[in-house]
Amino acid sequence: MTIPTRELGAGGLTAGAVGLGCMSFSGAYGGFEGVDPTDVIGRALDLGVTMLDTADAYGPGISEQVIGEAIKGRRDEVVIATKFGIVGPPRPGHAGEVDGTPAYVRTAIDASLQRLGVDHVDLYYQHRADPDVPIEETVGAMAELVAAGKVLHLGLSEAATGTIRRAAAVHPIAALQSEWSLWSRDIEDEVVPTCRELGIGLVSFSPLGRGFLTGRITTYDELPERDMRRVHPRFQAEAFEANLASVDTVREIADAHGVAPGQVALAWVLAQGPDVIPIPGTKRVAYLEENAGATAVELSADDLGRLDAVTAVGHRAVDPGWIYRETPLPSA
Repeated sequence: MTIPTRELGAGGLTAGAVGLGCMSFSGAYGGFEGVDPTDVIGRALDLGVTMLDTADAYGPGISEQVIGEAIKGRRDEVVIATKFGIVGPPRPGHAGEVDGTPAYVRTAIDASLQRLGVDHVDLYYQHRADPDVPIEETVGAMAELVAAGKVLHLGLSEAATGTIRRAAAVHPIAALQSEWSLWSRDIEDEVVPTCRELGIGLVSFSPLGRGFLTGRITTYDELPERDMRRVHPRFQAEAFEANLASVDTVREIADAHGVAPGQVALAWVLAQGPDVIPIPGTKRVAYLEENAGATAVELSADDLGRLDAVTAVGHRAVDPGWIYRETPLPSA
């Protein structure tokens, strides 16, 4: 099986219709001890899962290093997407530390290229908007990387609509990455229409609700001790129990189609438009193959209507202030 491809933006960036989120190859979800990332990534490329999504903050640096080792000899088959800008993690009452200064942009790319062992990345995202730096300055520096051949396409992550418009006025933006799933629909009101108006593709992270929508997580205690989901609002006591109920609809539709619940959840994301690429993360070959198989699942109008009614209890972000931040206007 080789999955179909999709195009993001108007600049010719093409990748498999389902990508691979590589945050799993860091400590975020309990680490990956006992897993060979080269096997997982190699199988992904064999299946046509060509977009490998990472960031310098994952590890930090570990995920990029892992990808670099895994793609040796296969660079031409890979669409490498990485991010810069997060220099300190979010914590209660604080949205985290970011750096969108031109100086940081220039140093961050060189460090990422070294860890990845490549001379360019295909898609370079600003991981989060810097509320202290005009987006024009940040994207201006990113555009310099395109001119230098270090980056082929530019992207933004979790950006507000005003920031998206101002960024696109400086340089074409190929993709906007944001959380989008049956559980996380908030980008549909303003962000998605803005991106489509501007010809910007959409990359959906956490399309499986951080694994919840696969139906495999049934108790909080199943989460590894170091797993970041242990502090996530949707995995807390009452929210957890309420959210288990939302998985029942997904499971019922999956049973009717003879597929896995996660495949139904991904098929719903894929059905939102040909300009959408979900990037579910996994560190298991079996789940990777399952995710790729979602491209063959055809949902009916009735299925889509039932899935549209699925809701989640709890905010989608640990710290809501971490997303949709606008940046200041440039100095006159």
